[in-house]
Amino acid sequence: MRLSGLTCVIADTADSAVHVSNILSFGLLNVNKQLERAAKMIADAVHPVSFSGAGLSAESGIATFRDRGDEDALWSKFDPQKLASQEGFLADPEMVTAWYNWRRKTLSEVQPNSAHLALAKLHGWTHITQNVDDLLERSMDLSGVDVSPILHLHGTLLEDHCNANCGHTELIDLSCAPALRNCDCGSYMRPSVVWFGESLPAQVLQTALQKTEAADLMLVVGTSAQVYPAAGLIDIAVEKGAEVIVVNKEPSGVNGAHVLELIGPAGELLPQLMDRLACYMPE
Repeated sequence: MRLSGLTCVIADTADSAVHVSNILSFGLLNVNKQLERAAKMIADAVHPVSFSGAGLSAESGIATFRDRGDEDALWSKFDPQKLASQEGFLADPEMVTAWYNWRRKTLSEVQPNSAHLALAKLHGWTHITQNVDDLLERSMDLSGVDVSPILHLHGTLLEDHCNANCGHTELIDLSCAPALRNCDCGSYMRPSVVWFGESLPAQVLQTALQKTEAADLMLVVGTSAQVYPAAGLIDIAVEKGAEVIVVNKEPSGVNGAHVLELIGPAGELLPQLMDRLACYMPE
């Protein structure tokens, strides 16, 4: 594993604390010790993967869907059955298209945060994400590193496809996404995101399963681990005996003998973790 643009720094954060979920550790422990432990776990990993959720992009200004502490969580303000289902789309395709274009416009106006930039430094990793944005890809471009594989389990806002699944797709300019329109086959075009009641993209899921089953470490960032089947990948990693590091604003409920949970903003904890990781890597 190679790292890009990292300097070995040991920050003075002795007064901070993290919650650790581990068979050998209980309660609140010193954040320095836990960050050091997490860095050593990553440095020793041979087949690492990351798994991220809405919390990763929340610090960039992208609303989460169901975060209990987020007053702007999308499903607290909008009806998911009207905006994220086949039934809702067919009932009012113009409204659904306009809502997704509003989200696209918002995405075009934000930038990757420090957590994205930290993940971008992890060369050779496979990044599995529930997010439908491109902020992780953009962070890799900004970092000037080779793009690592990114598997979008829930699709992407950067593409539309035919609602009748004729095979036609179109890339979307986030800043000026087109209004509702028809595919050449006559059906409507729709965002290439996974709606309620739909299956995850088969090839993406299959690759994610293969990478998870082979992983000896999974870094989980910004997810409640409650949205299935995607969150089932975390369960698989735990069951396979992989070491799992969870970085989240609140306890995720991920449990296991090899689970280390760091509680706090990913934008603060991940850069600190990368600083410590640099100390374990060869010059």
